Amino acid sequence: MRIRSVMGSLATAAVLFAGPALAIEAQRVDEELDFDAERAKVGLDVRVGLGGVTGELGEETDTGPLLGIAAGAQVWKALGVELGYEGQRLPISDDIVGDGEALYRHNVGLLAKAGPLIDQKWRPYVGAGVGLSYLNVSDGAETLFDNDVVSEVPLAAGVDYNFGAIFAGARATYRLMYGEGYADDFAGDADGSLFNASITLGGRF
Repeated sequence: MRIRSVMGSLATAAVLFAGPALAIEAQRVDEELDFDAERAKVGLDVRVGLGGVTGELGEETDTGPLLGIAAGAQVWKALGVELGYEGQRLPISDDIVGDGEALYRHNVGLLAKAGPLIDQKWRPYVGAGVGLSYLNVSDGAETLFDNDVVSEVPLAAGVDYNFGAIFAGARATYRLMYGEGYADDFAGDADGSLFNASITLGGRF
């Protein structure tokens, strides 16, 4: 019993001393990363582009347009994050279901972007994140495709150009897709990911 009491006292003392030490270390990390909440720029951007499914599923669908909107923040000099929505129409091959049928993709995702600011204008970056998409099949293709929810891991590369508070950019995104059961009725174990290219326009304040 005495041993337990001594151990408990030591553990309590360790926690009491470790708390301030951890706070100091966290402060040092913020200083090294040059984090300043008051200077963290936030903004909004819209994007338009084109893309399509890769792999075996790409043989059953065509390239389709996309429209997206995202809220972002430059939390450190070389690191930013964004939370966004992206909608896309992926036409289904006419040879399979006839003309006009499509998969409608509705995606929400979180992306972290890393890249330097060059000459106060250019910011090339790479990014990675997580996302979730709902795929809705048009009525005429329901016998071959199913409505489905799939998880995504987006990997992005792009560049932004700053015009003061306004910026424009271009981005390519490869999205690894998991749980793509929407084509099981037609293609069995066929799989595929998603490749999109887009241009963006937004502002930060």
